[in-house]
Amino acid sequence: MARARKLRPAADPEGLVQALPLDGAQAADLRESGLLELALTHRSYAFEHEATPHNERLEFLGDSVLGLATTEHLYTTYPTVPEGVLAKRRAAIVSMRALAILARRLHLGDYVRLGRGEDLSGGREKPSILADTLEAVFGAVHLACGPDVSRRVVLEVLAPLLDSDEMLEAGFDFKTRLQEIAAEVGTVPVYTVTGSGPEHSPVFTAVATVQGVVTAEGTGPSKKEAELAAAQQAVRAVLTERGESLFPRA
Repeated sequence: MARARKLRPAADPEGLVQALPLDGAQAADLRESGLLELALTHRSYAFEHEATPHNERLEFLGDSVLGLATTEHLYTTYPTVPEGVLAKRRAAIVSMRALAILARRLHLGDYVRLGRGEDLSGGREKPSILADTLEAVFGAVHLACGPDVSRRVVLEVLAPLLDSDEMLEAGFDFKTRLQEIAAEVGTVPVYTVTGSGPEHSPVFTAVATVQGVVTAEGTGPSKKEAELAAAQQAVRAVLTERGESLFPRA
């Protein structure tokens, strides 16, 4: 039987301020603006605390801040890479999965203000909440410190993804890429999933098949994760056979 979750009050956001790549004056601007607290306020908390604003507008802004900084970086870093490849690399960088990984490196979940139900359901670890909150933090930094600072903060936070193609794979949409590979031969991927293990800790195994092209297997704690793992192995196998790279640099 799974253990019941306990409520976890949000940690003092000063810890997050210290974790962000800001100098003393910039950190002070962020604190004094009150925008960081807003960026860390999920709509579930606002729903339970009448008249409390939440972070969705800042998330909207931060998404654009993130997108522009990432696009400019890729454009200047890879001057000979075609637009389609740049678009795939950018999509992997700004994906929910990739942003959630970066958010966890900042321990961002500890600082989010969540409603009781969202907290008890594991909201501090949910990739969607972590990714959205990170975008809201980028929006807060942009308004409090200006575009030059926000661009630098975004790129420094993204550095693990920008510097390592292996880590960048965590945010890549392998299922869509496998669909593209299948479309080349006029078919679609087929997934077969089986499960095993105890109910509280199941293990799923997926087999991804593109008829006449590739068959690969992957495992995960959910059907979705298992299918993604199988698609990842299938795409890797196809690209290796073709002598191609997932993220060409030239």
